[in-house]
Amino acid sequence: MAVWNRARIPPARWQLDWQGIRRGEYSDRYFANGVRILTQLAHESYQFAGNSVRLAQLGLDPRLPLPIGEMEVEMQFFARRKPFTIVAGVDAALAILQEATGYFEGERFVNTARHLQVEAVHDGYRAPYAGDPMEVVPVLKVRGRYRDFAILETPILGVLTRMSRIATNTYRMLEAARGKPILFFPARFDLPQTQMYDGYAYYIGVERYNLDYNAQVPAIVSTPAQTRLWNGVAGGTTAHAMIATFLGDTVELMLQFARIMPIEVRRVALVDFDNDCVNTARAVAKAFFEQHRRALERGDQEMAQRYVLHGVRPDTSSNLVDKSLQGEPDAATLHGVNPRLIFKLREGLDTAWQEWDLPPEWREYAQQYCRAIQIVATGGFTEERIRAFEEAGAPVDVYGVGSAFFSNSTVEGTNTDFTADVVRVCVEGRWLPMAKVGRTANENPDLEPVALDALEKG
Repeated sequence: MAVWNRARIPPARWQLDWQGIRRGEYSDRYFANGVRILTQLAHESYQFAGNSVRLAQLGLDPRLPLPIGEMEVEMQFFARRKPFTIVAGVDAALAILQEATGYFEGERFVNTARHLQVEAVHDGYRAPYAGDPMEVVPVLKVRGRYRDFAILETPILGVLTRMSRIATNTYRMLEAARGKPILFFPARFDLPQTQMYDGYAYYIGVERYNLDYNAQVPAIVSTPAQTRLWNGVAGGTTAHAMIATFLGDTVELMLQFARIMPIEVRRVALVDFDNDCVNTARAVAKAFFEQHRRALERGDQEMAQRYVLHGVRPDTSSNLVDKSLQGEPDAATLHGVNPRLIFKLREGLDTAWQEWDLPPEWREYAQQYCRAIQIVATGGFTEERIRAFEEAGAPVDVYGVGSAFFSNSTVEGTNTDFTADVVRVCVEGRWLPMAKVGRTANENPDLEPVALDALEKG
C-alpha cells in the first residue's frame, strides 16, 4: 500500500473499467493513432527506412533497418511540483499496466504485461523537484514493446496526477495547521466515482505527514466510499438542513442527536445557523452539561458519555459578520469564519459554566467540561488561510477543508501534473538514449522492481 508497509494494492480493488482502458476509451486519441500505425507496420514487417541523426550521433548506422512496429522503449513517469510531491496512485498505475498491457485479436484481448520490465516507488514516496526538467525523480519506469502500453499513458498519468495532488495538498495543509487534524470534506465538489481514490490519496498524505513528523494525526473522512482502500471510518455530525427540520432549534437537534446516535459518534454542534456562533455554542454546552450531570448523579456512566460535547463547528457564510463581532470597530472586515470569531468562541465556551446554576462541588468539573470542547473551523479553508489562522494564534482544534484538496495551480504553487517521456529505445539489444530535447533519462535508487503478475495475489 505505501512506503510504511511495503505492500501493494491488488488490481481488483481499484474497480476500474478495464475493458474501456484496454480499448483506449480513456486515452488521448494520438496514442491510439500511434498504436494503429505501429501495429500495421508490424503486420507489414516494416523496417526503418528513414535517416536517424540520433543513431549517427551514437556512432551507429543512421539507416539501420529496424522493426519499428516491435520497438521496445523505456518510459519514465515523474512529477514537477516544487519542492516535492507526495506520490499516490502508483499501485493504481501498476494495476493499469497489469490489466491493460497488450493488444486485441478481434474481440479477444491478449495480455502481454508479463513481458514488461517495471520499476516503481511505493505510494507515500516523497519525490523532490528543484525546477530543472533535466533532473527529475522518476516514480515509475516501464520497459517493453511500446505499442502494447502506449495507450495507457493517459490513464496512468491521470491517476498519478490526481491522487498525488490530493496527497501533497493534504500534507502541505497539515504542515500549515502544525499537525492539527484536517477533515476531508470535498466529496460534494466532484463525481461520486472519484471518492474511493480521493479518500485513499488523502490517507496517504496524512500518513506520510505522520511518518515525517513522528505524529499521530488521524485521517478523518466524511463518506464510506472514501475509506474503501484503507481501514478508515467515515465520520460526521449534522447538516444545516437538519437544523432547519428542527425549526431552527440547534439545541433540541443536538439533544436528540446525542440521545439517538451511538456513543462512538463524536458530538459536534454546527453553531452558525442563526449567525450567532458564541451564544448558540454556549446554549448547546449548557443543555448537554445538564444532561451529563444528571446522568453522573444517578451513576449512569453510559448516558453521561452520550452528553459529552466534543466540539462546535462555526461555518459562517463569507458574506456575513457573526453577531458577536457586529459591534467591533472593524466589523466590516470580519466576514465569515475568521480568527477574531474563533477567539470569541473560545472565550465564550471557556466561561459558559460561570452562568450556570451549579452547586460548588460541580463548578471545577463544569469548567473542565467547557474547556475540553473543541472548535472545528470550516468554510473556504485553504493551505494559505490555515497558515494565516495559525500565525494569528487562533485557537482552532480541527480544520475542515473542501475543494482546496483539488487545487492545482501554477500561481498557487500546487500544480502536481505528472509527465511521461520515452527516454531510451532498445536497438539490437542495447538501450540507447532517445529523449526529446530538454529531457533525459534519470535514475532513482528508490525504484523497486515490480512483478506485475504477482500483484493479483495482493
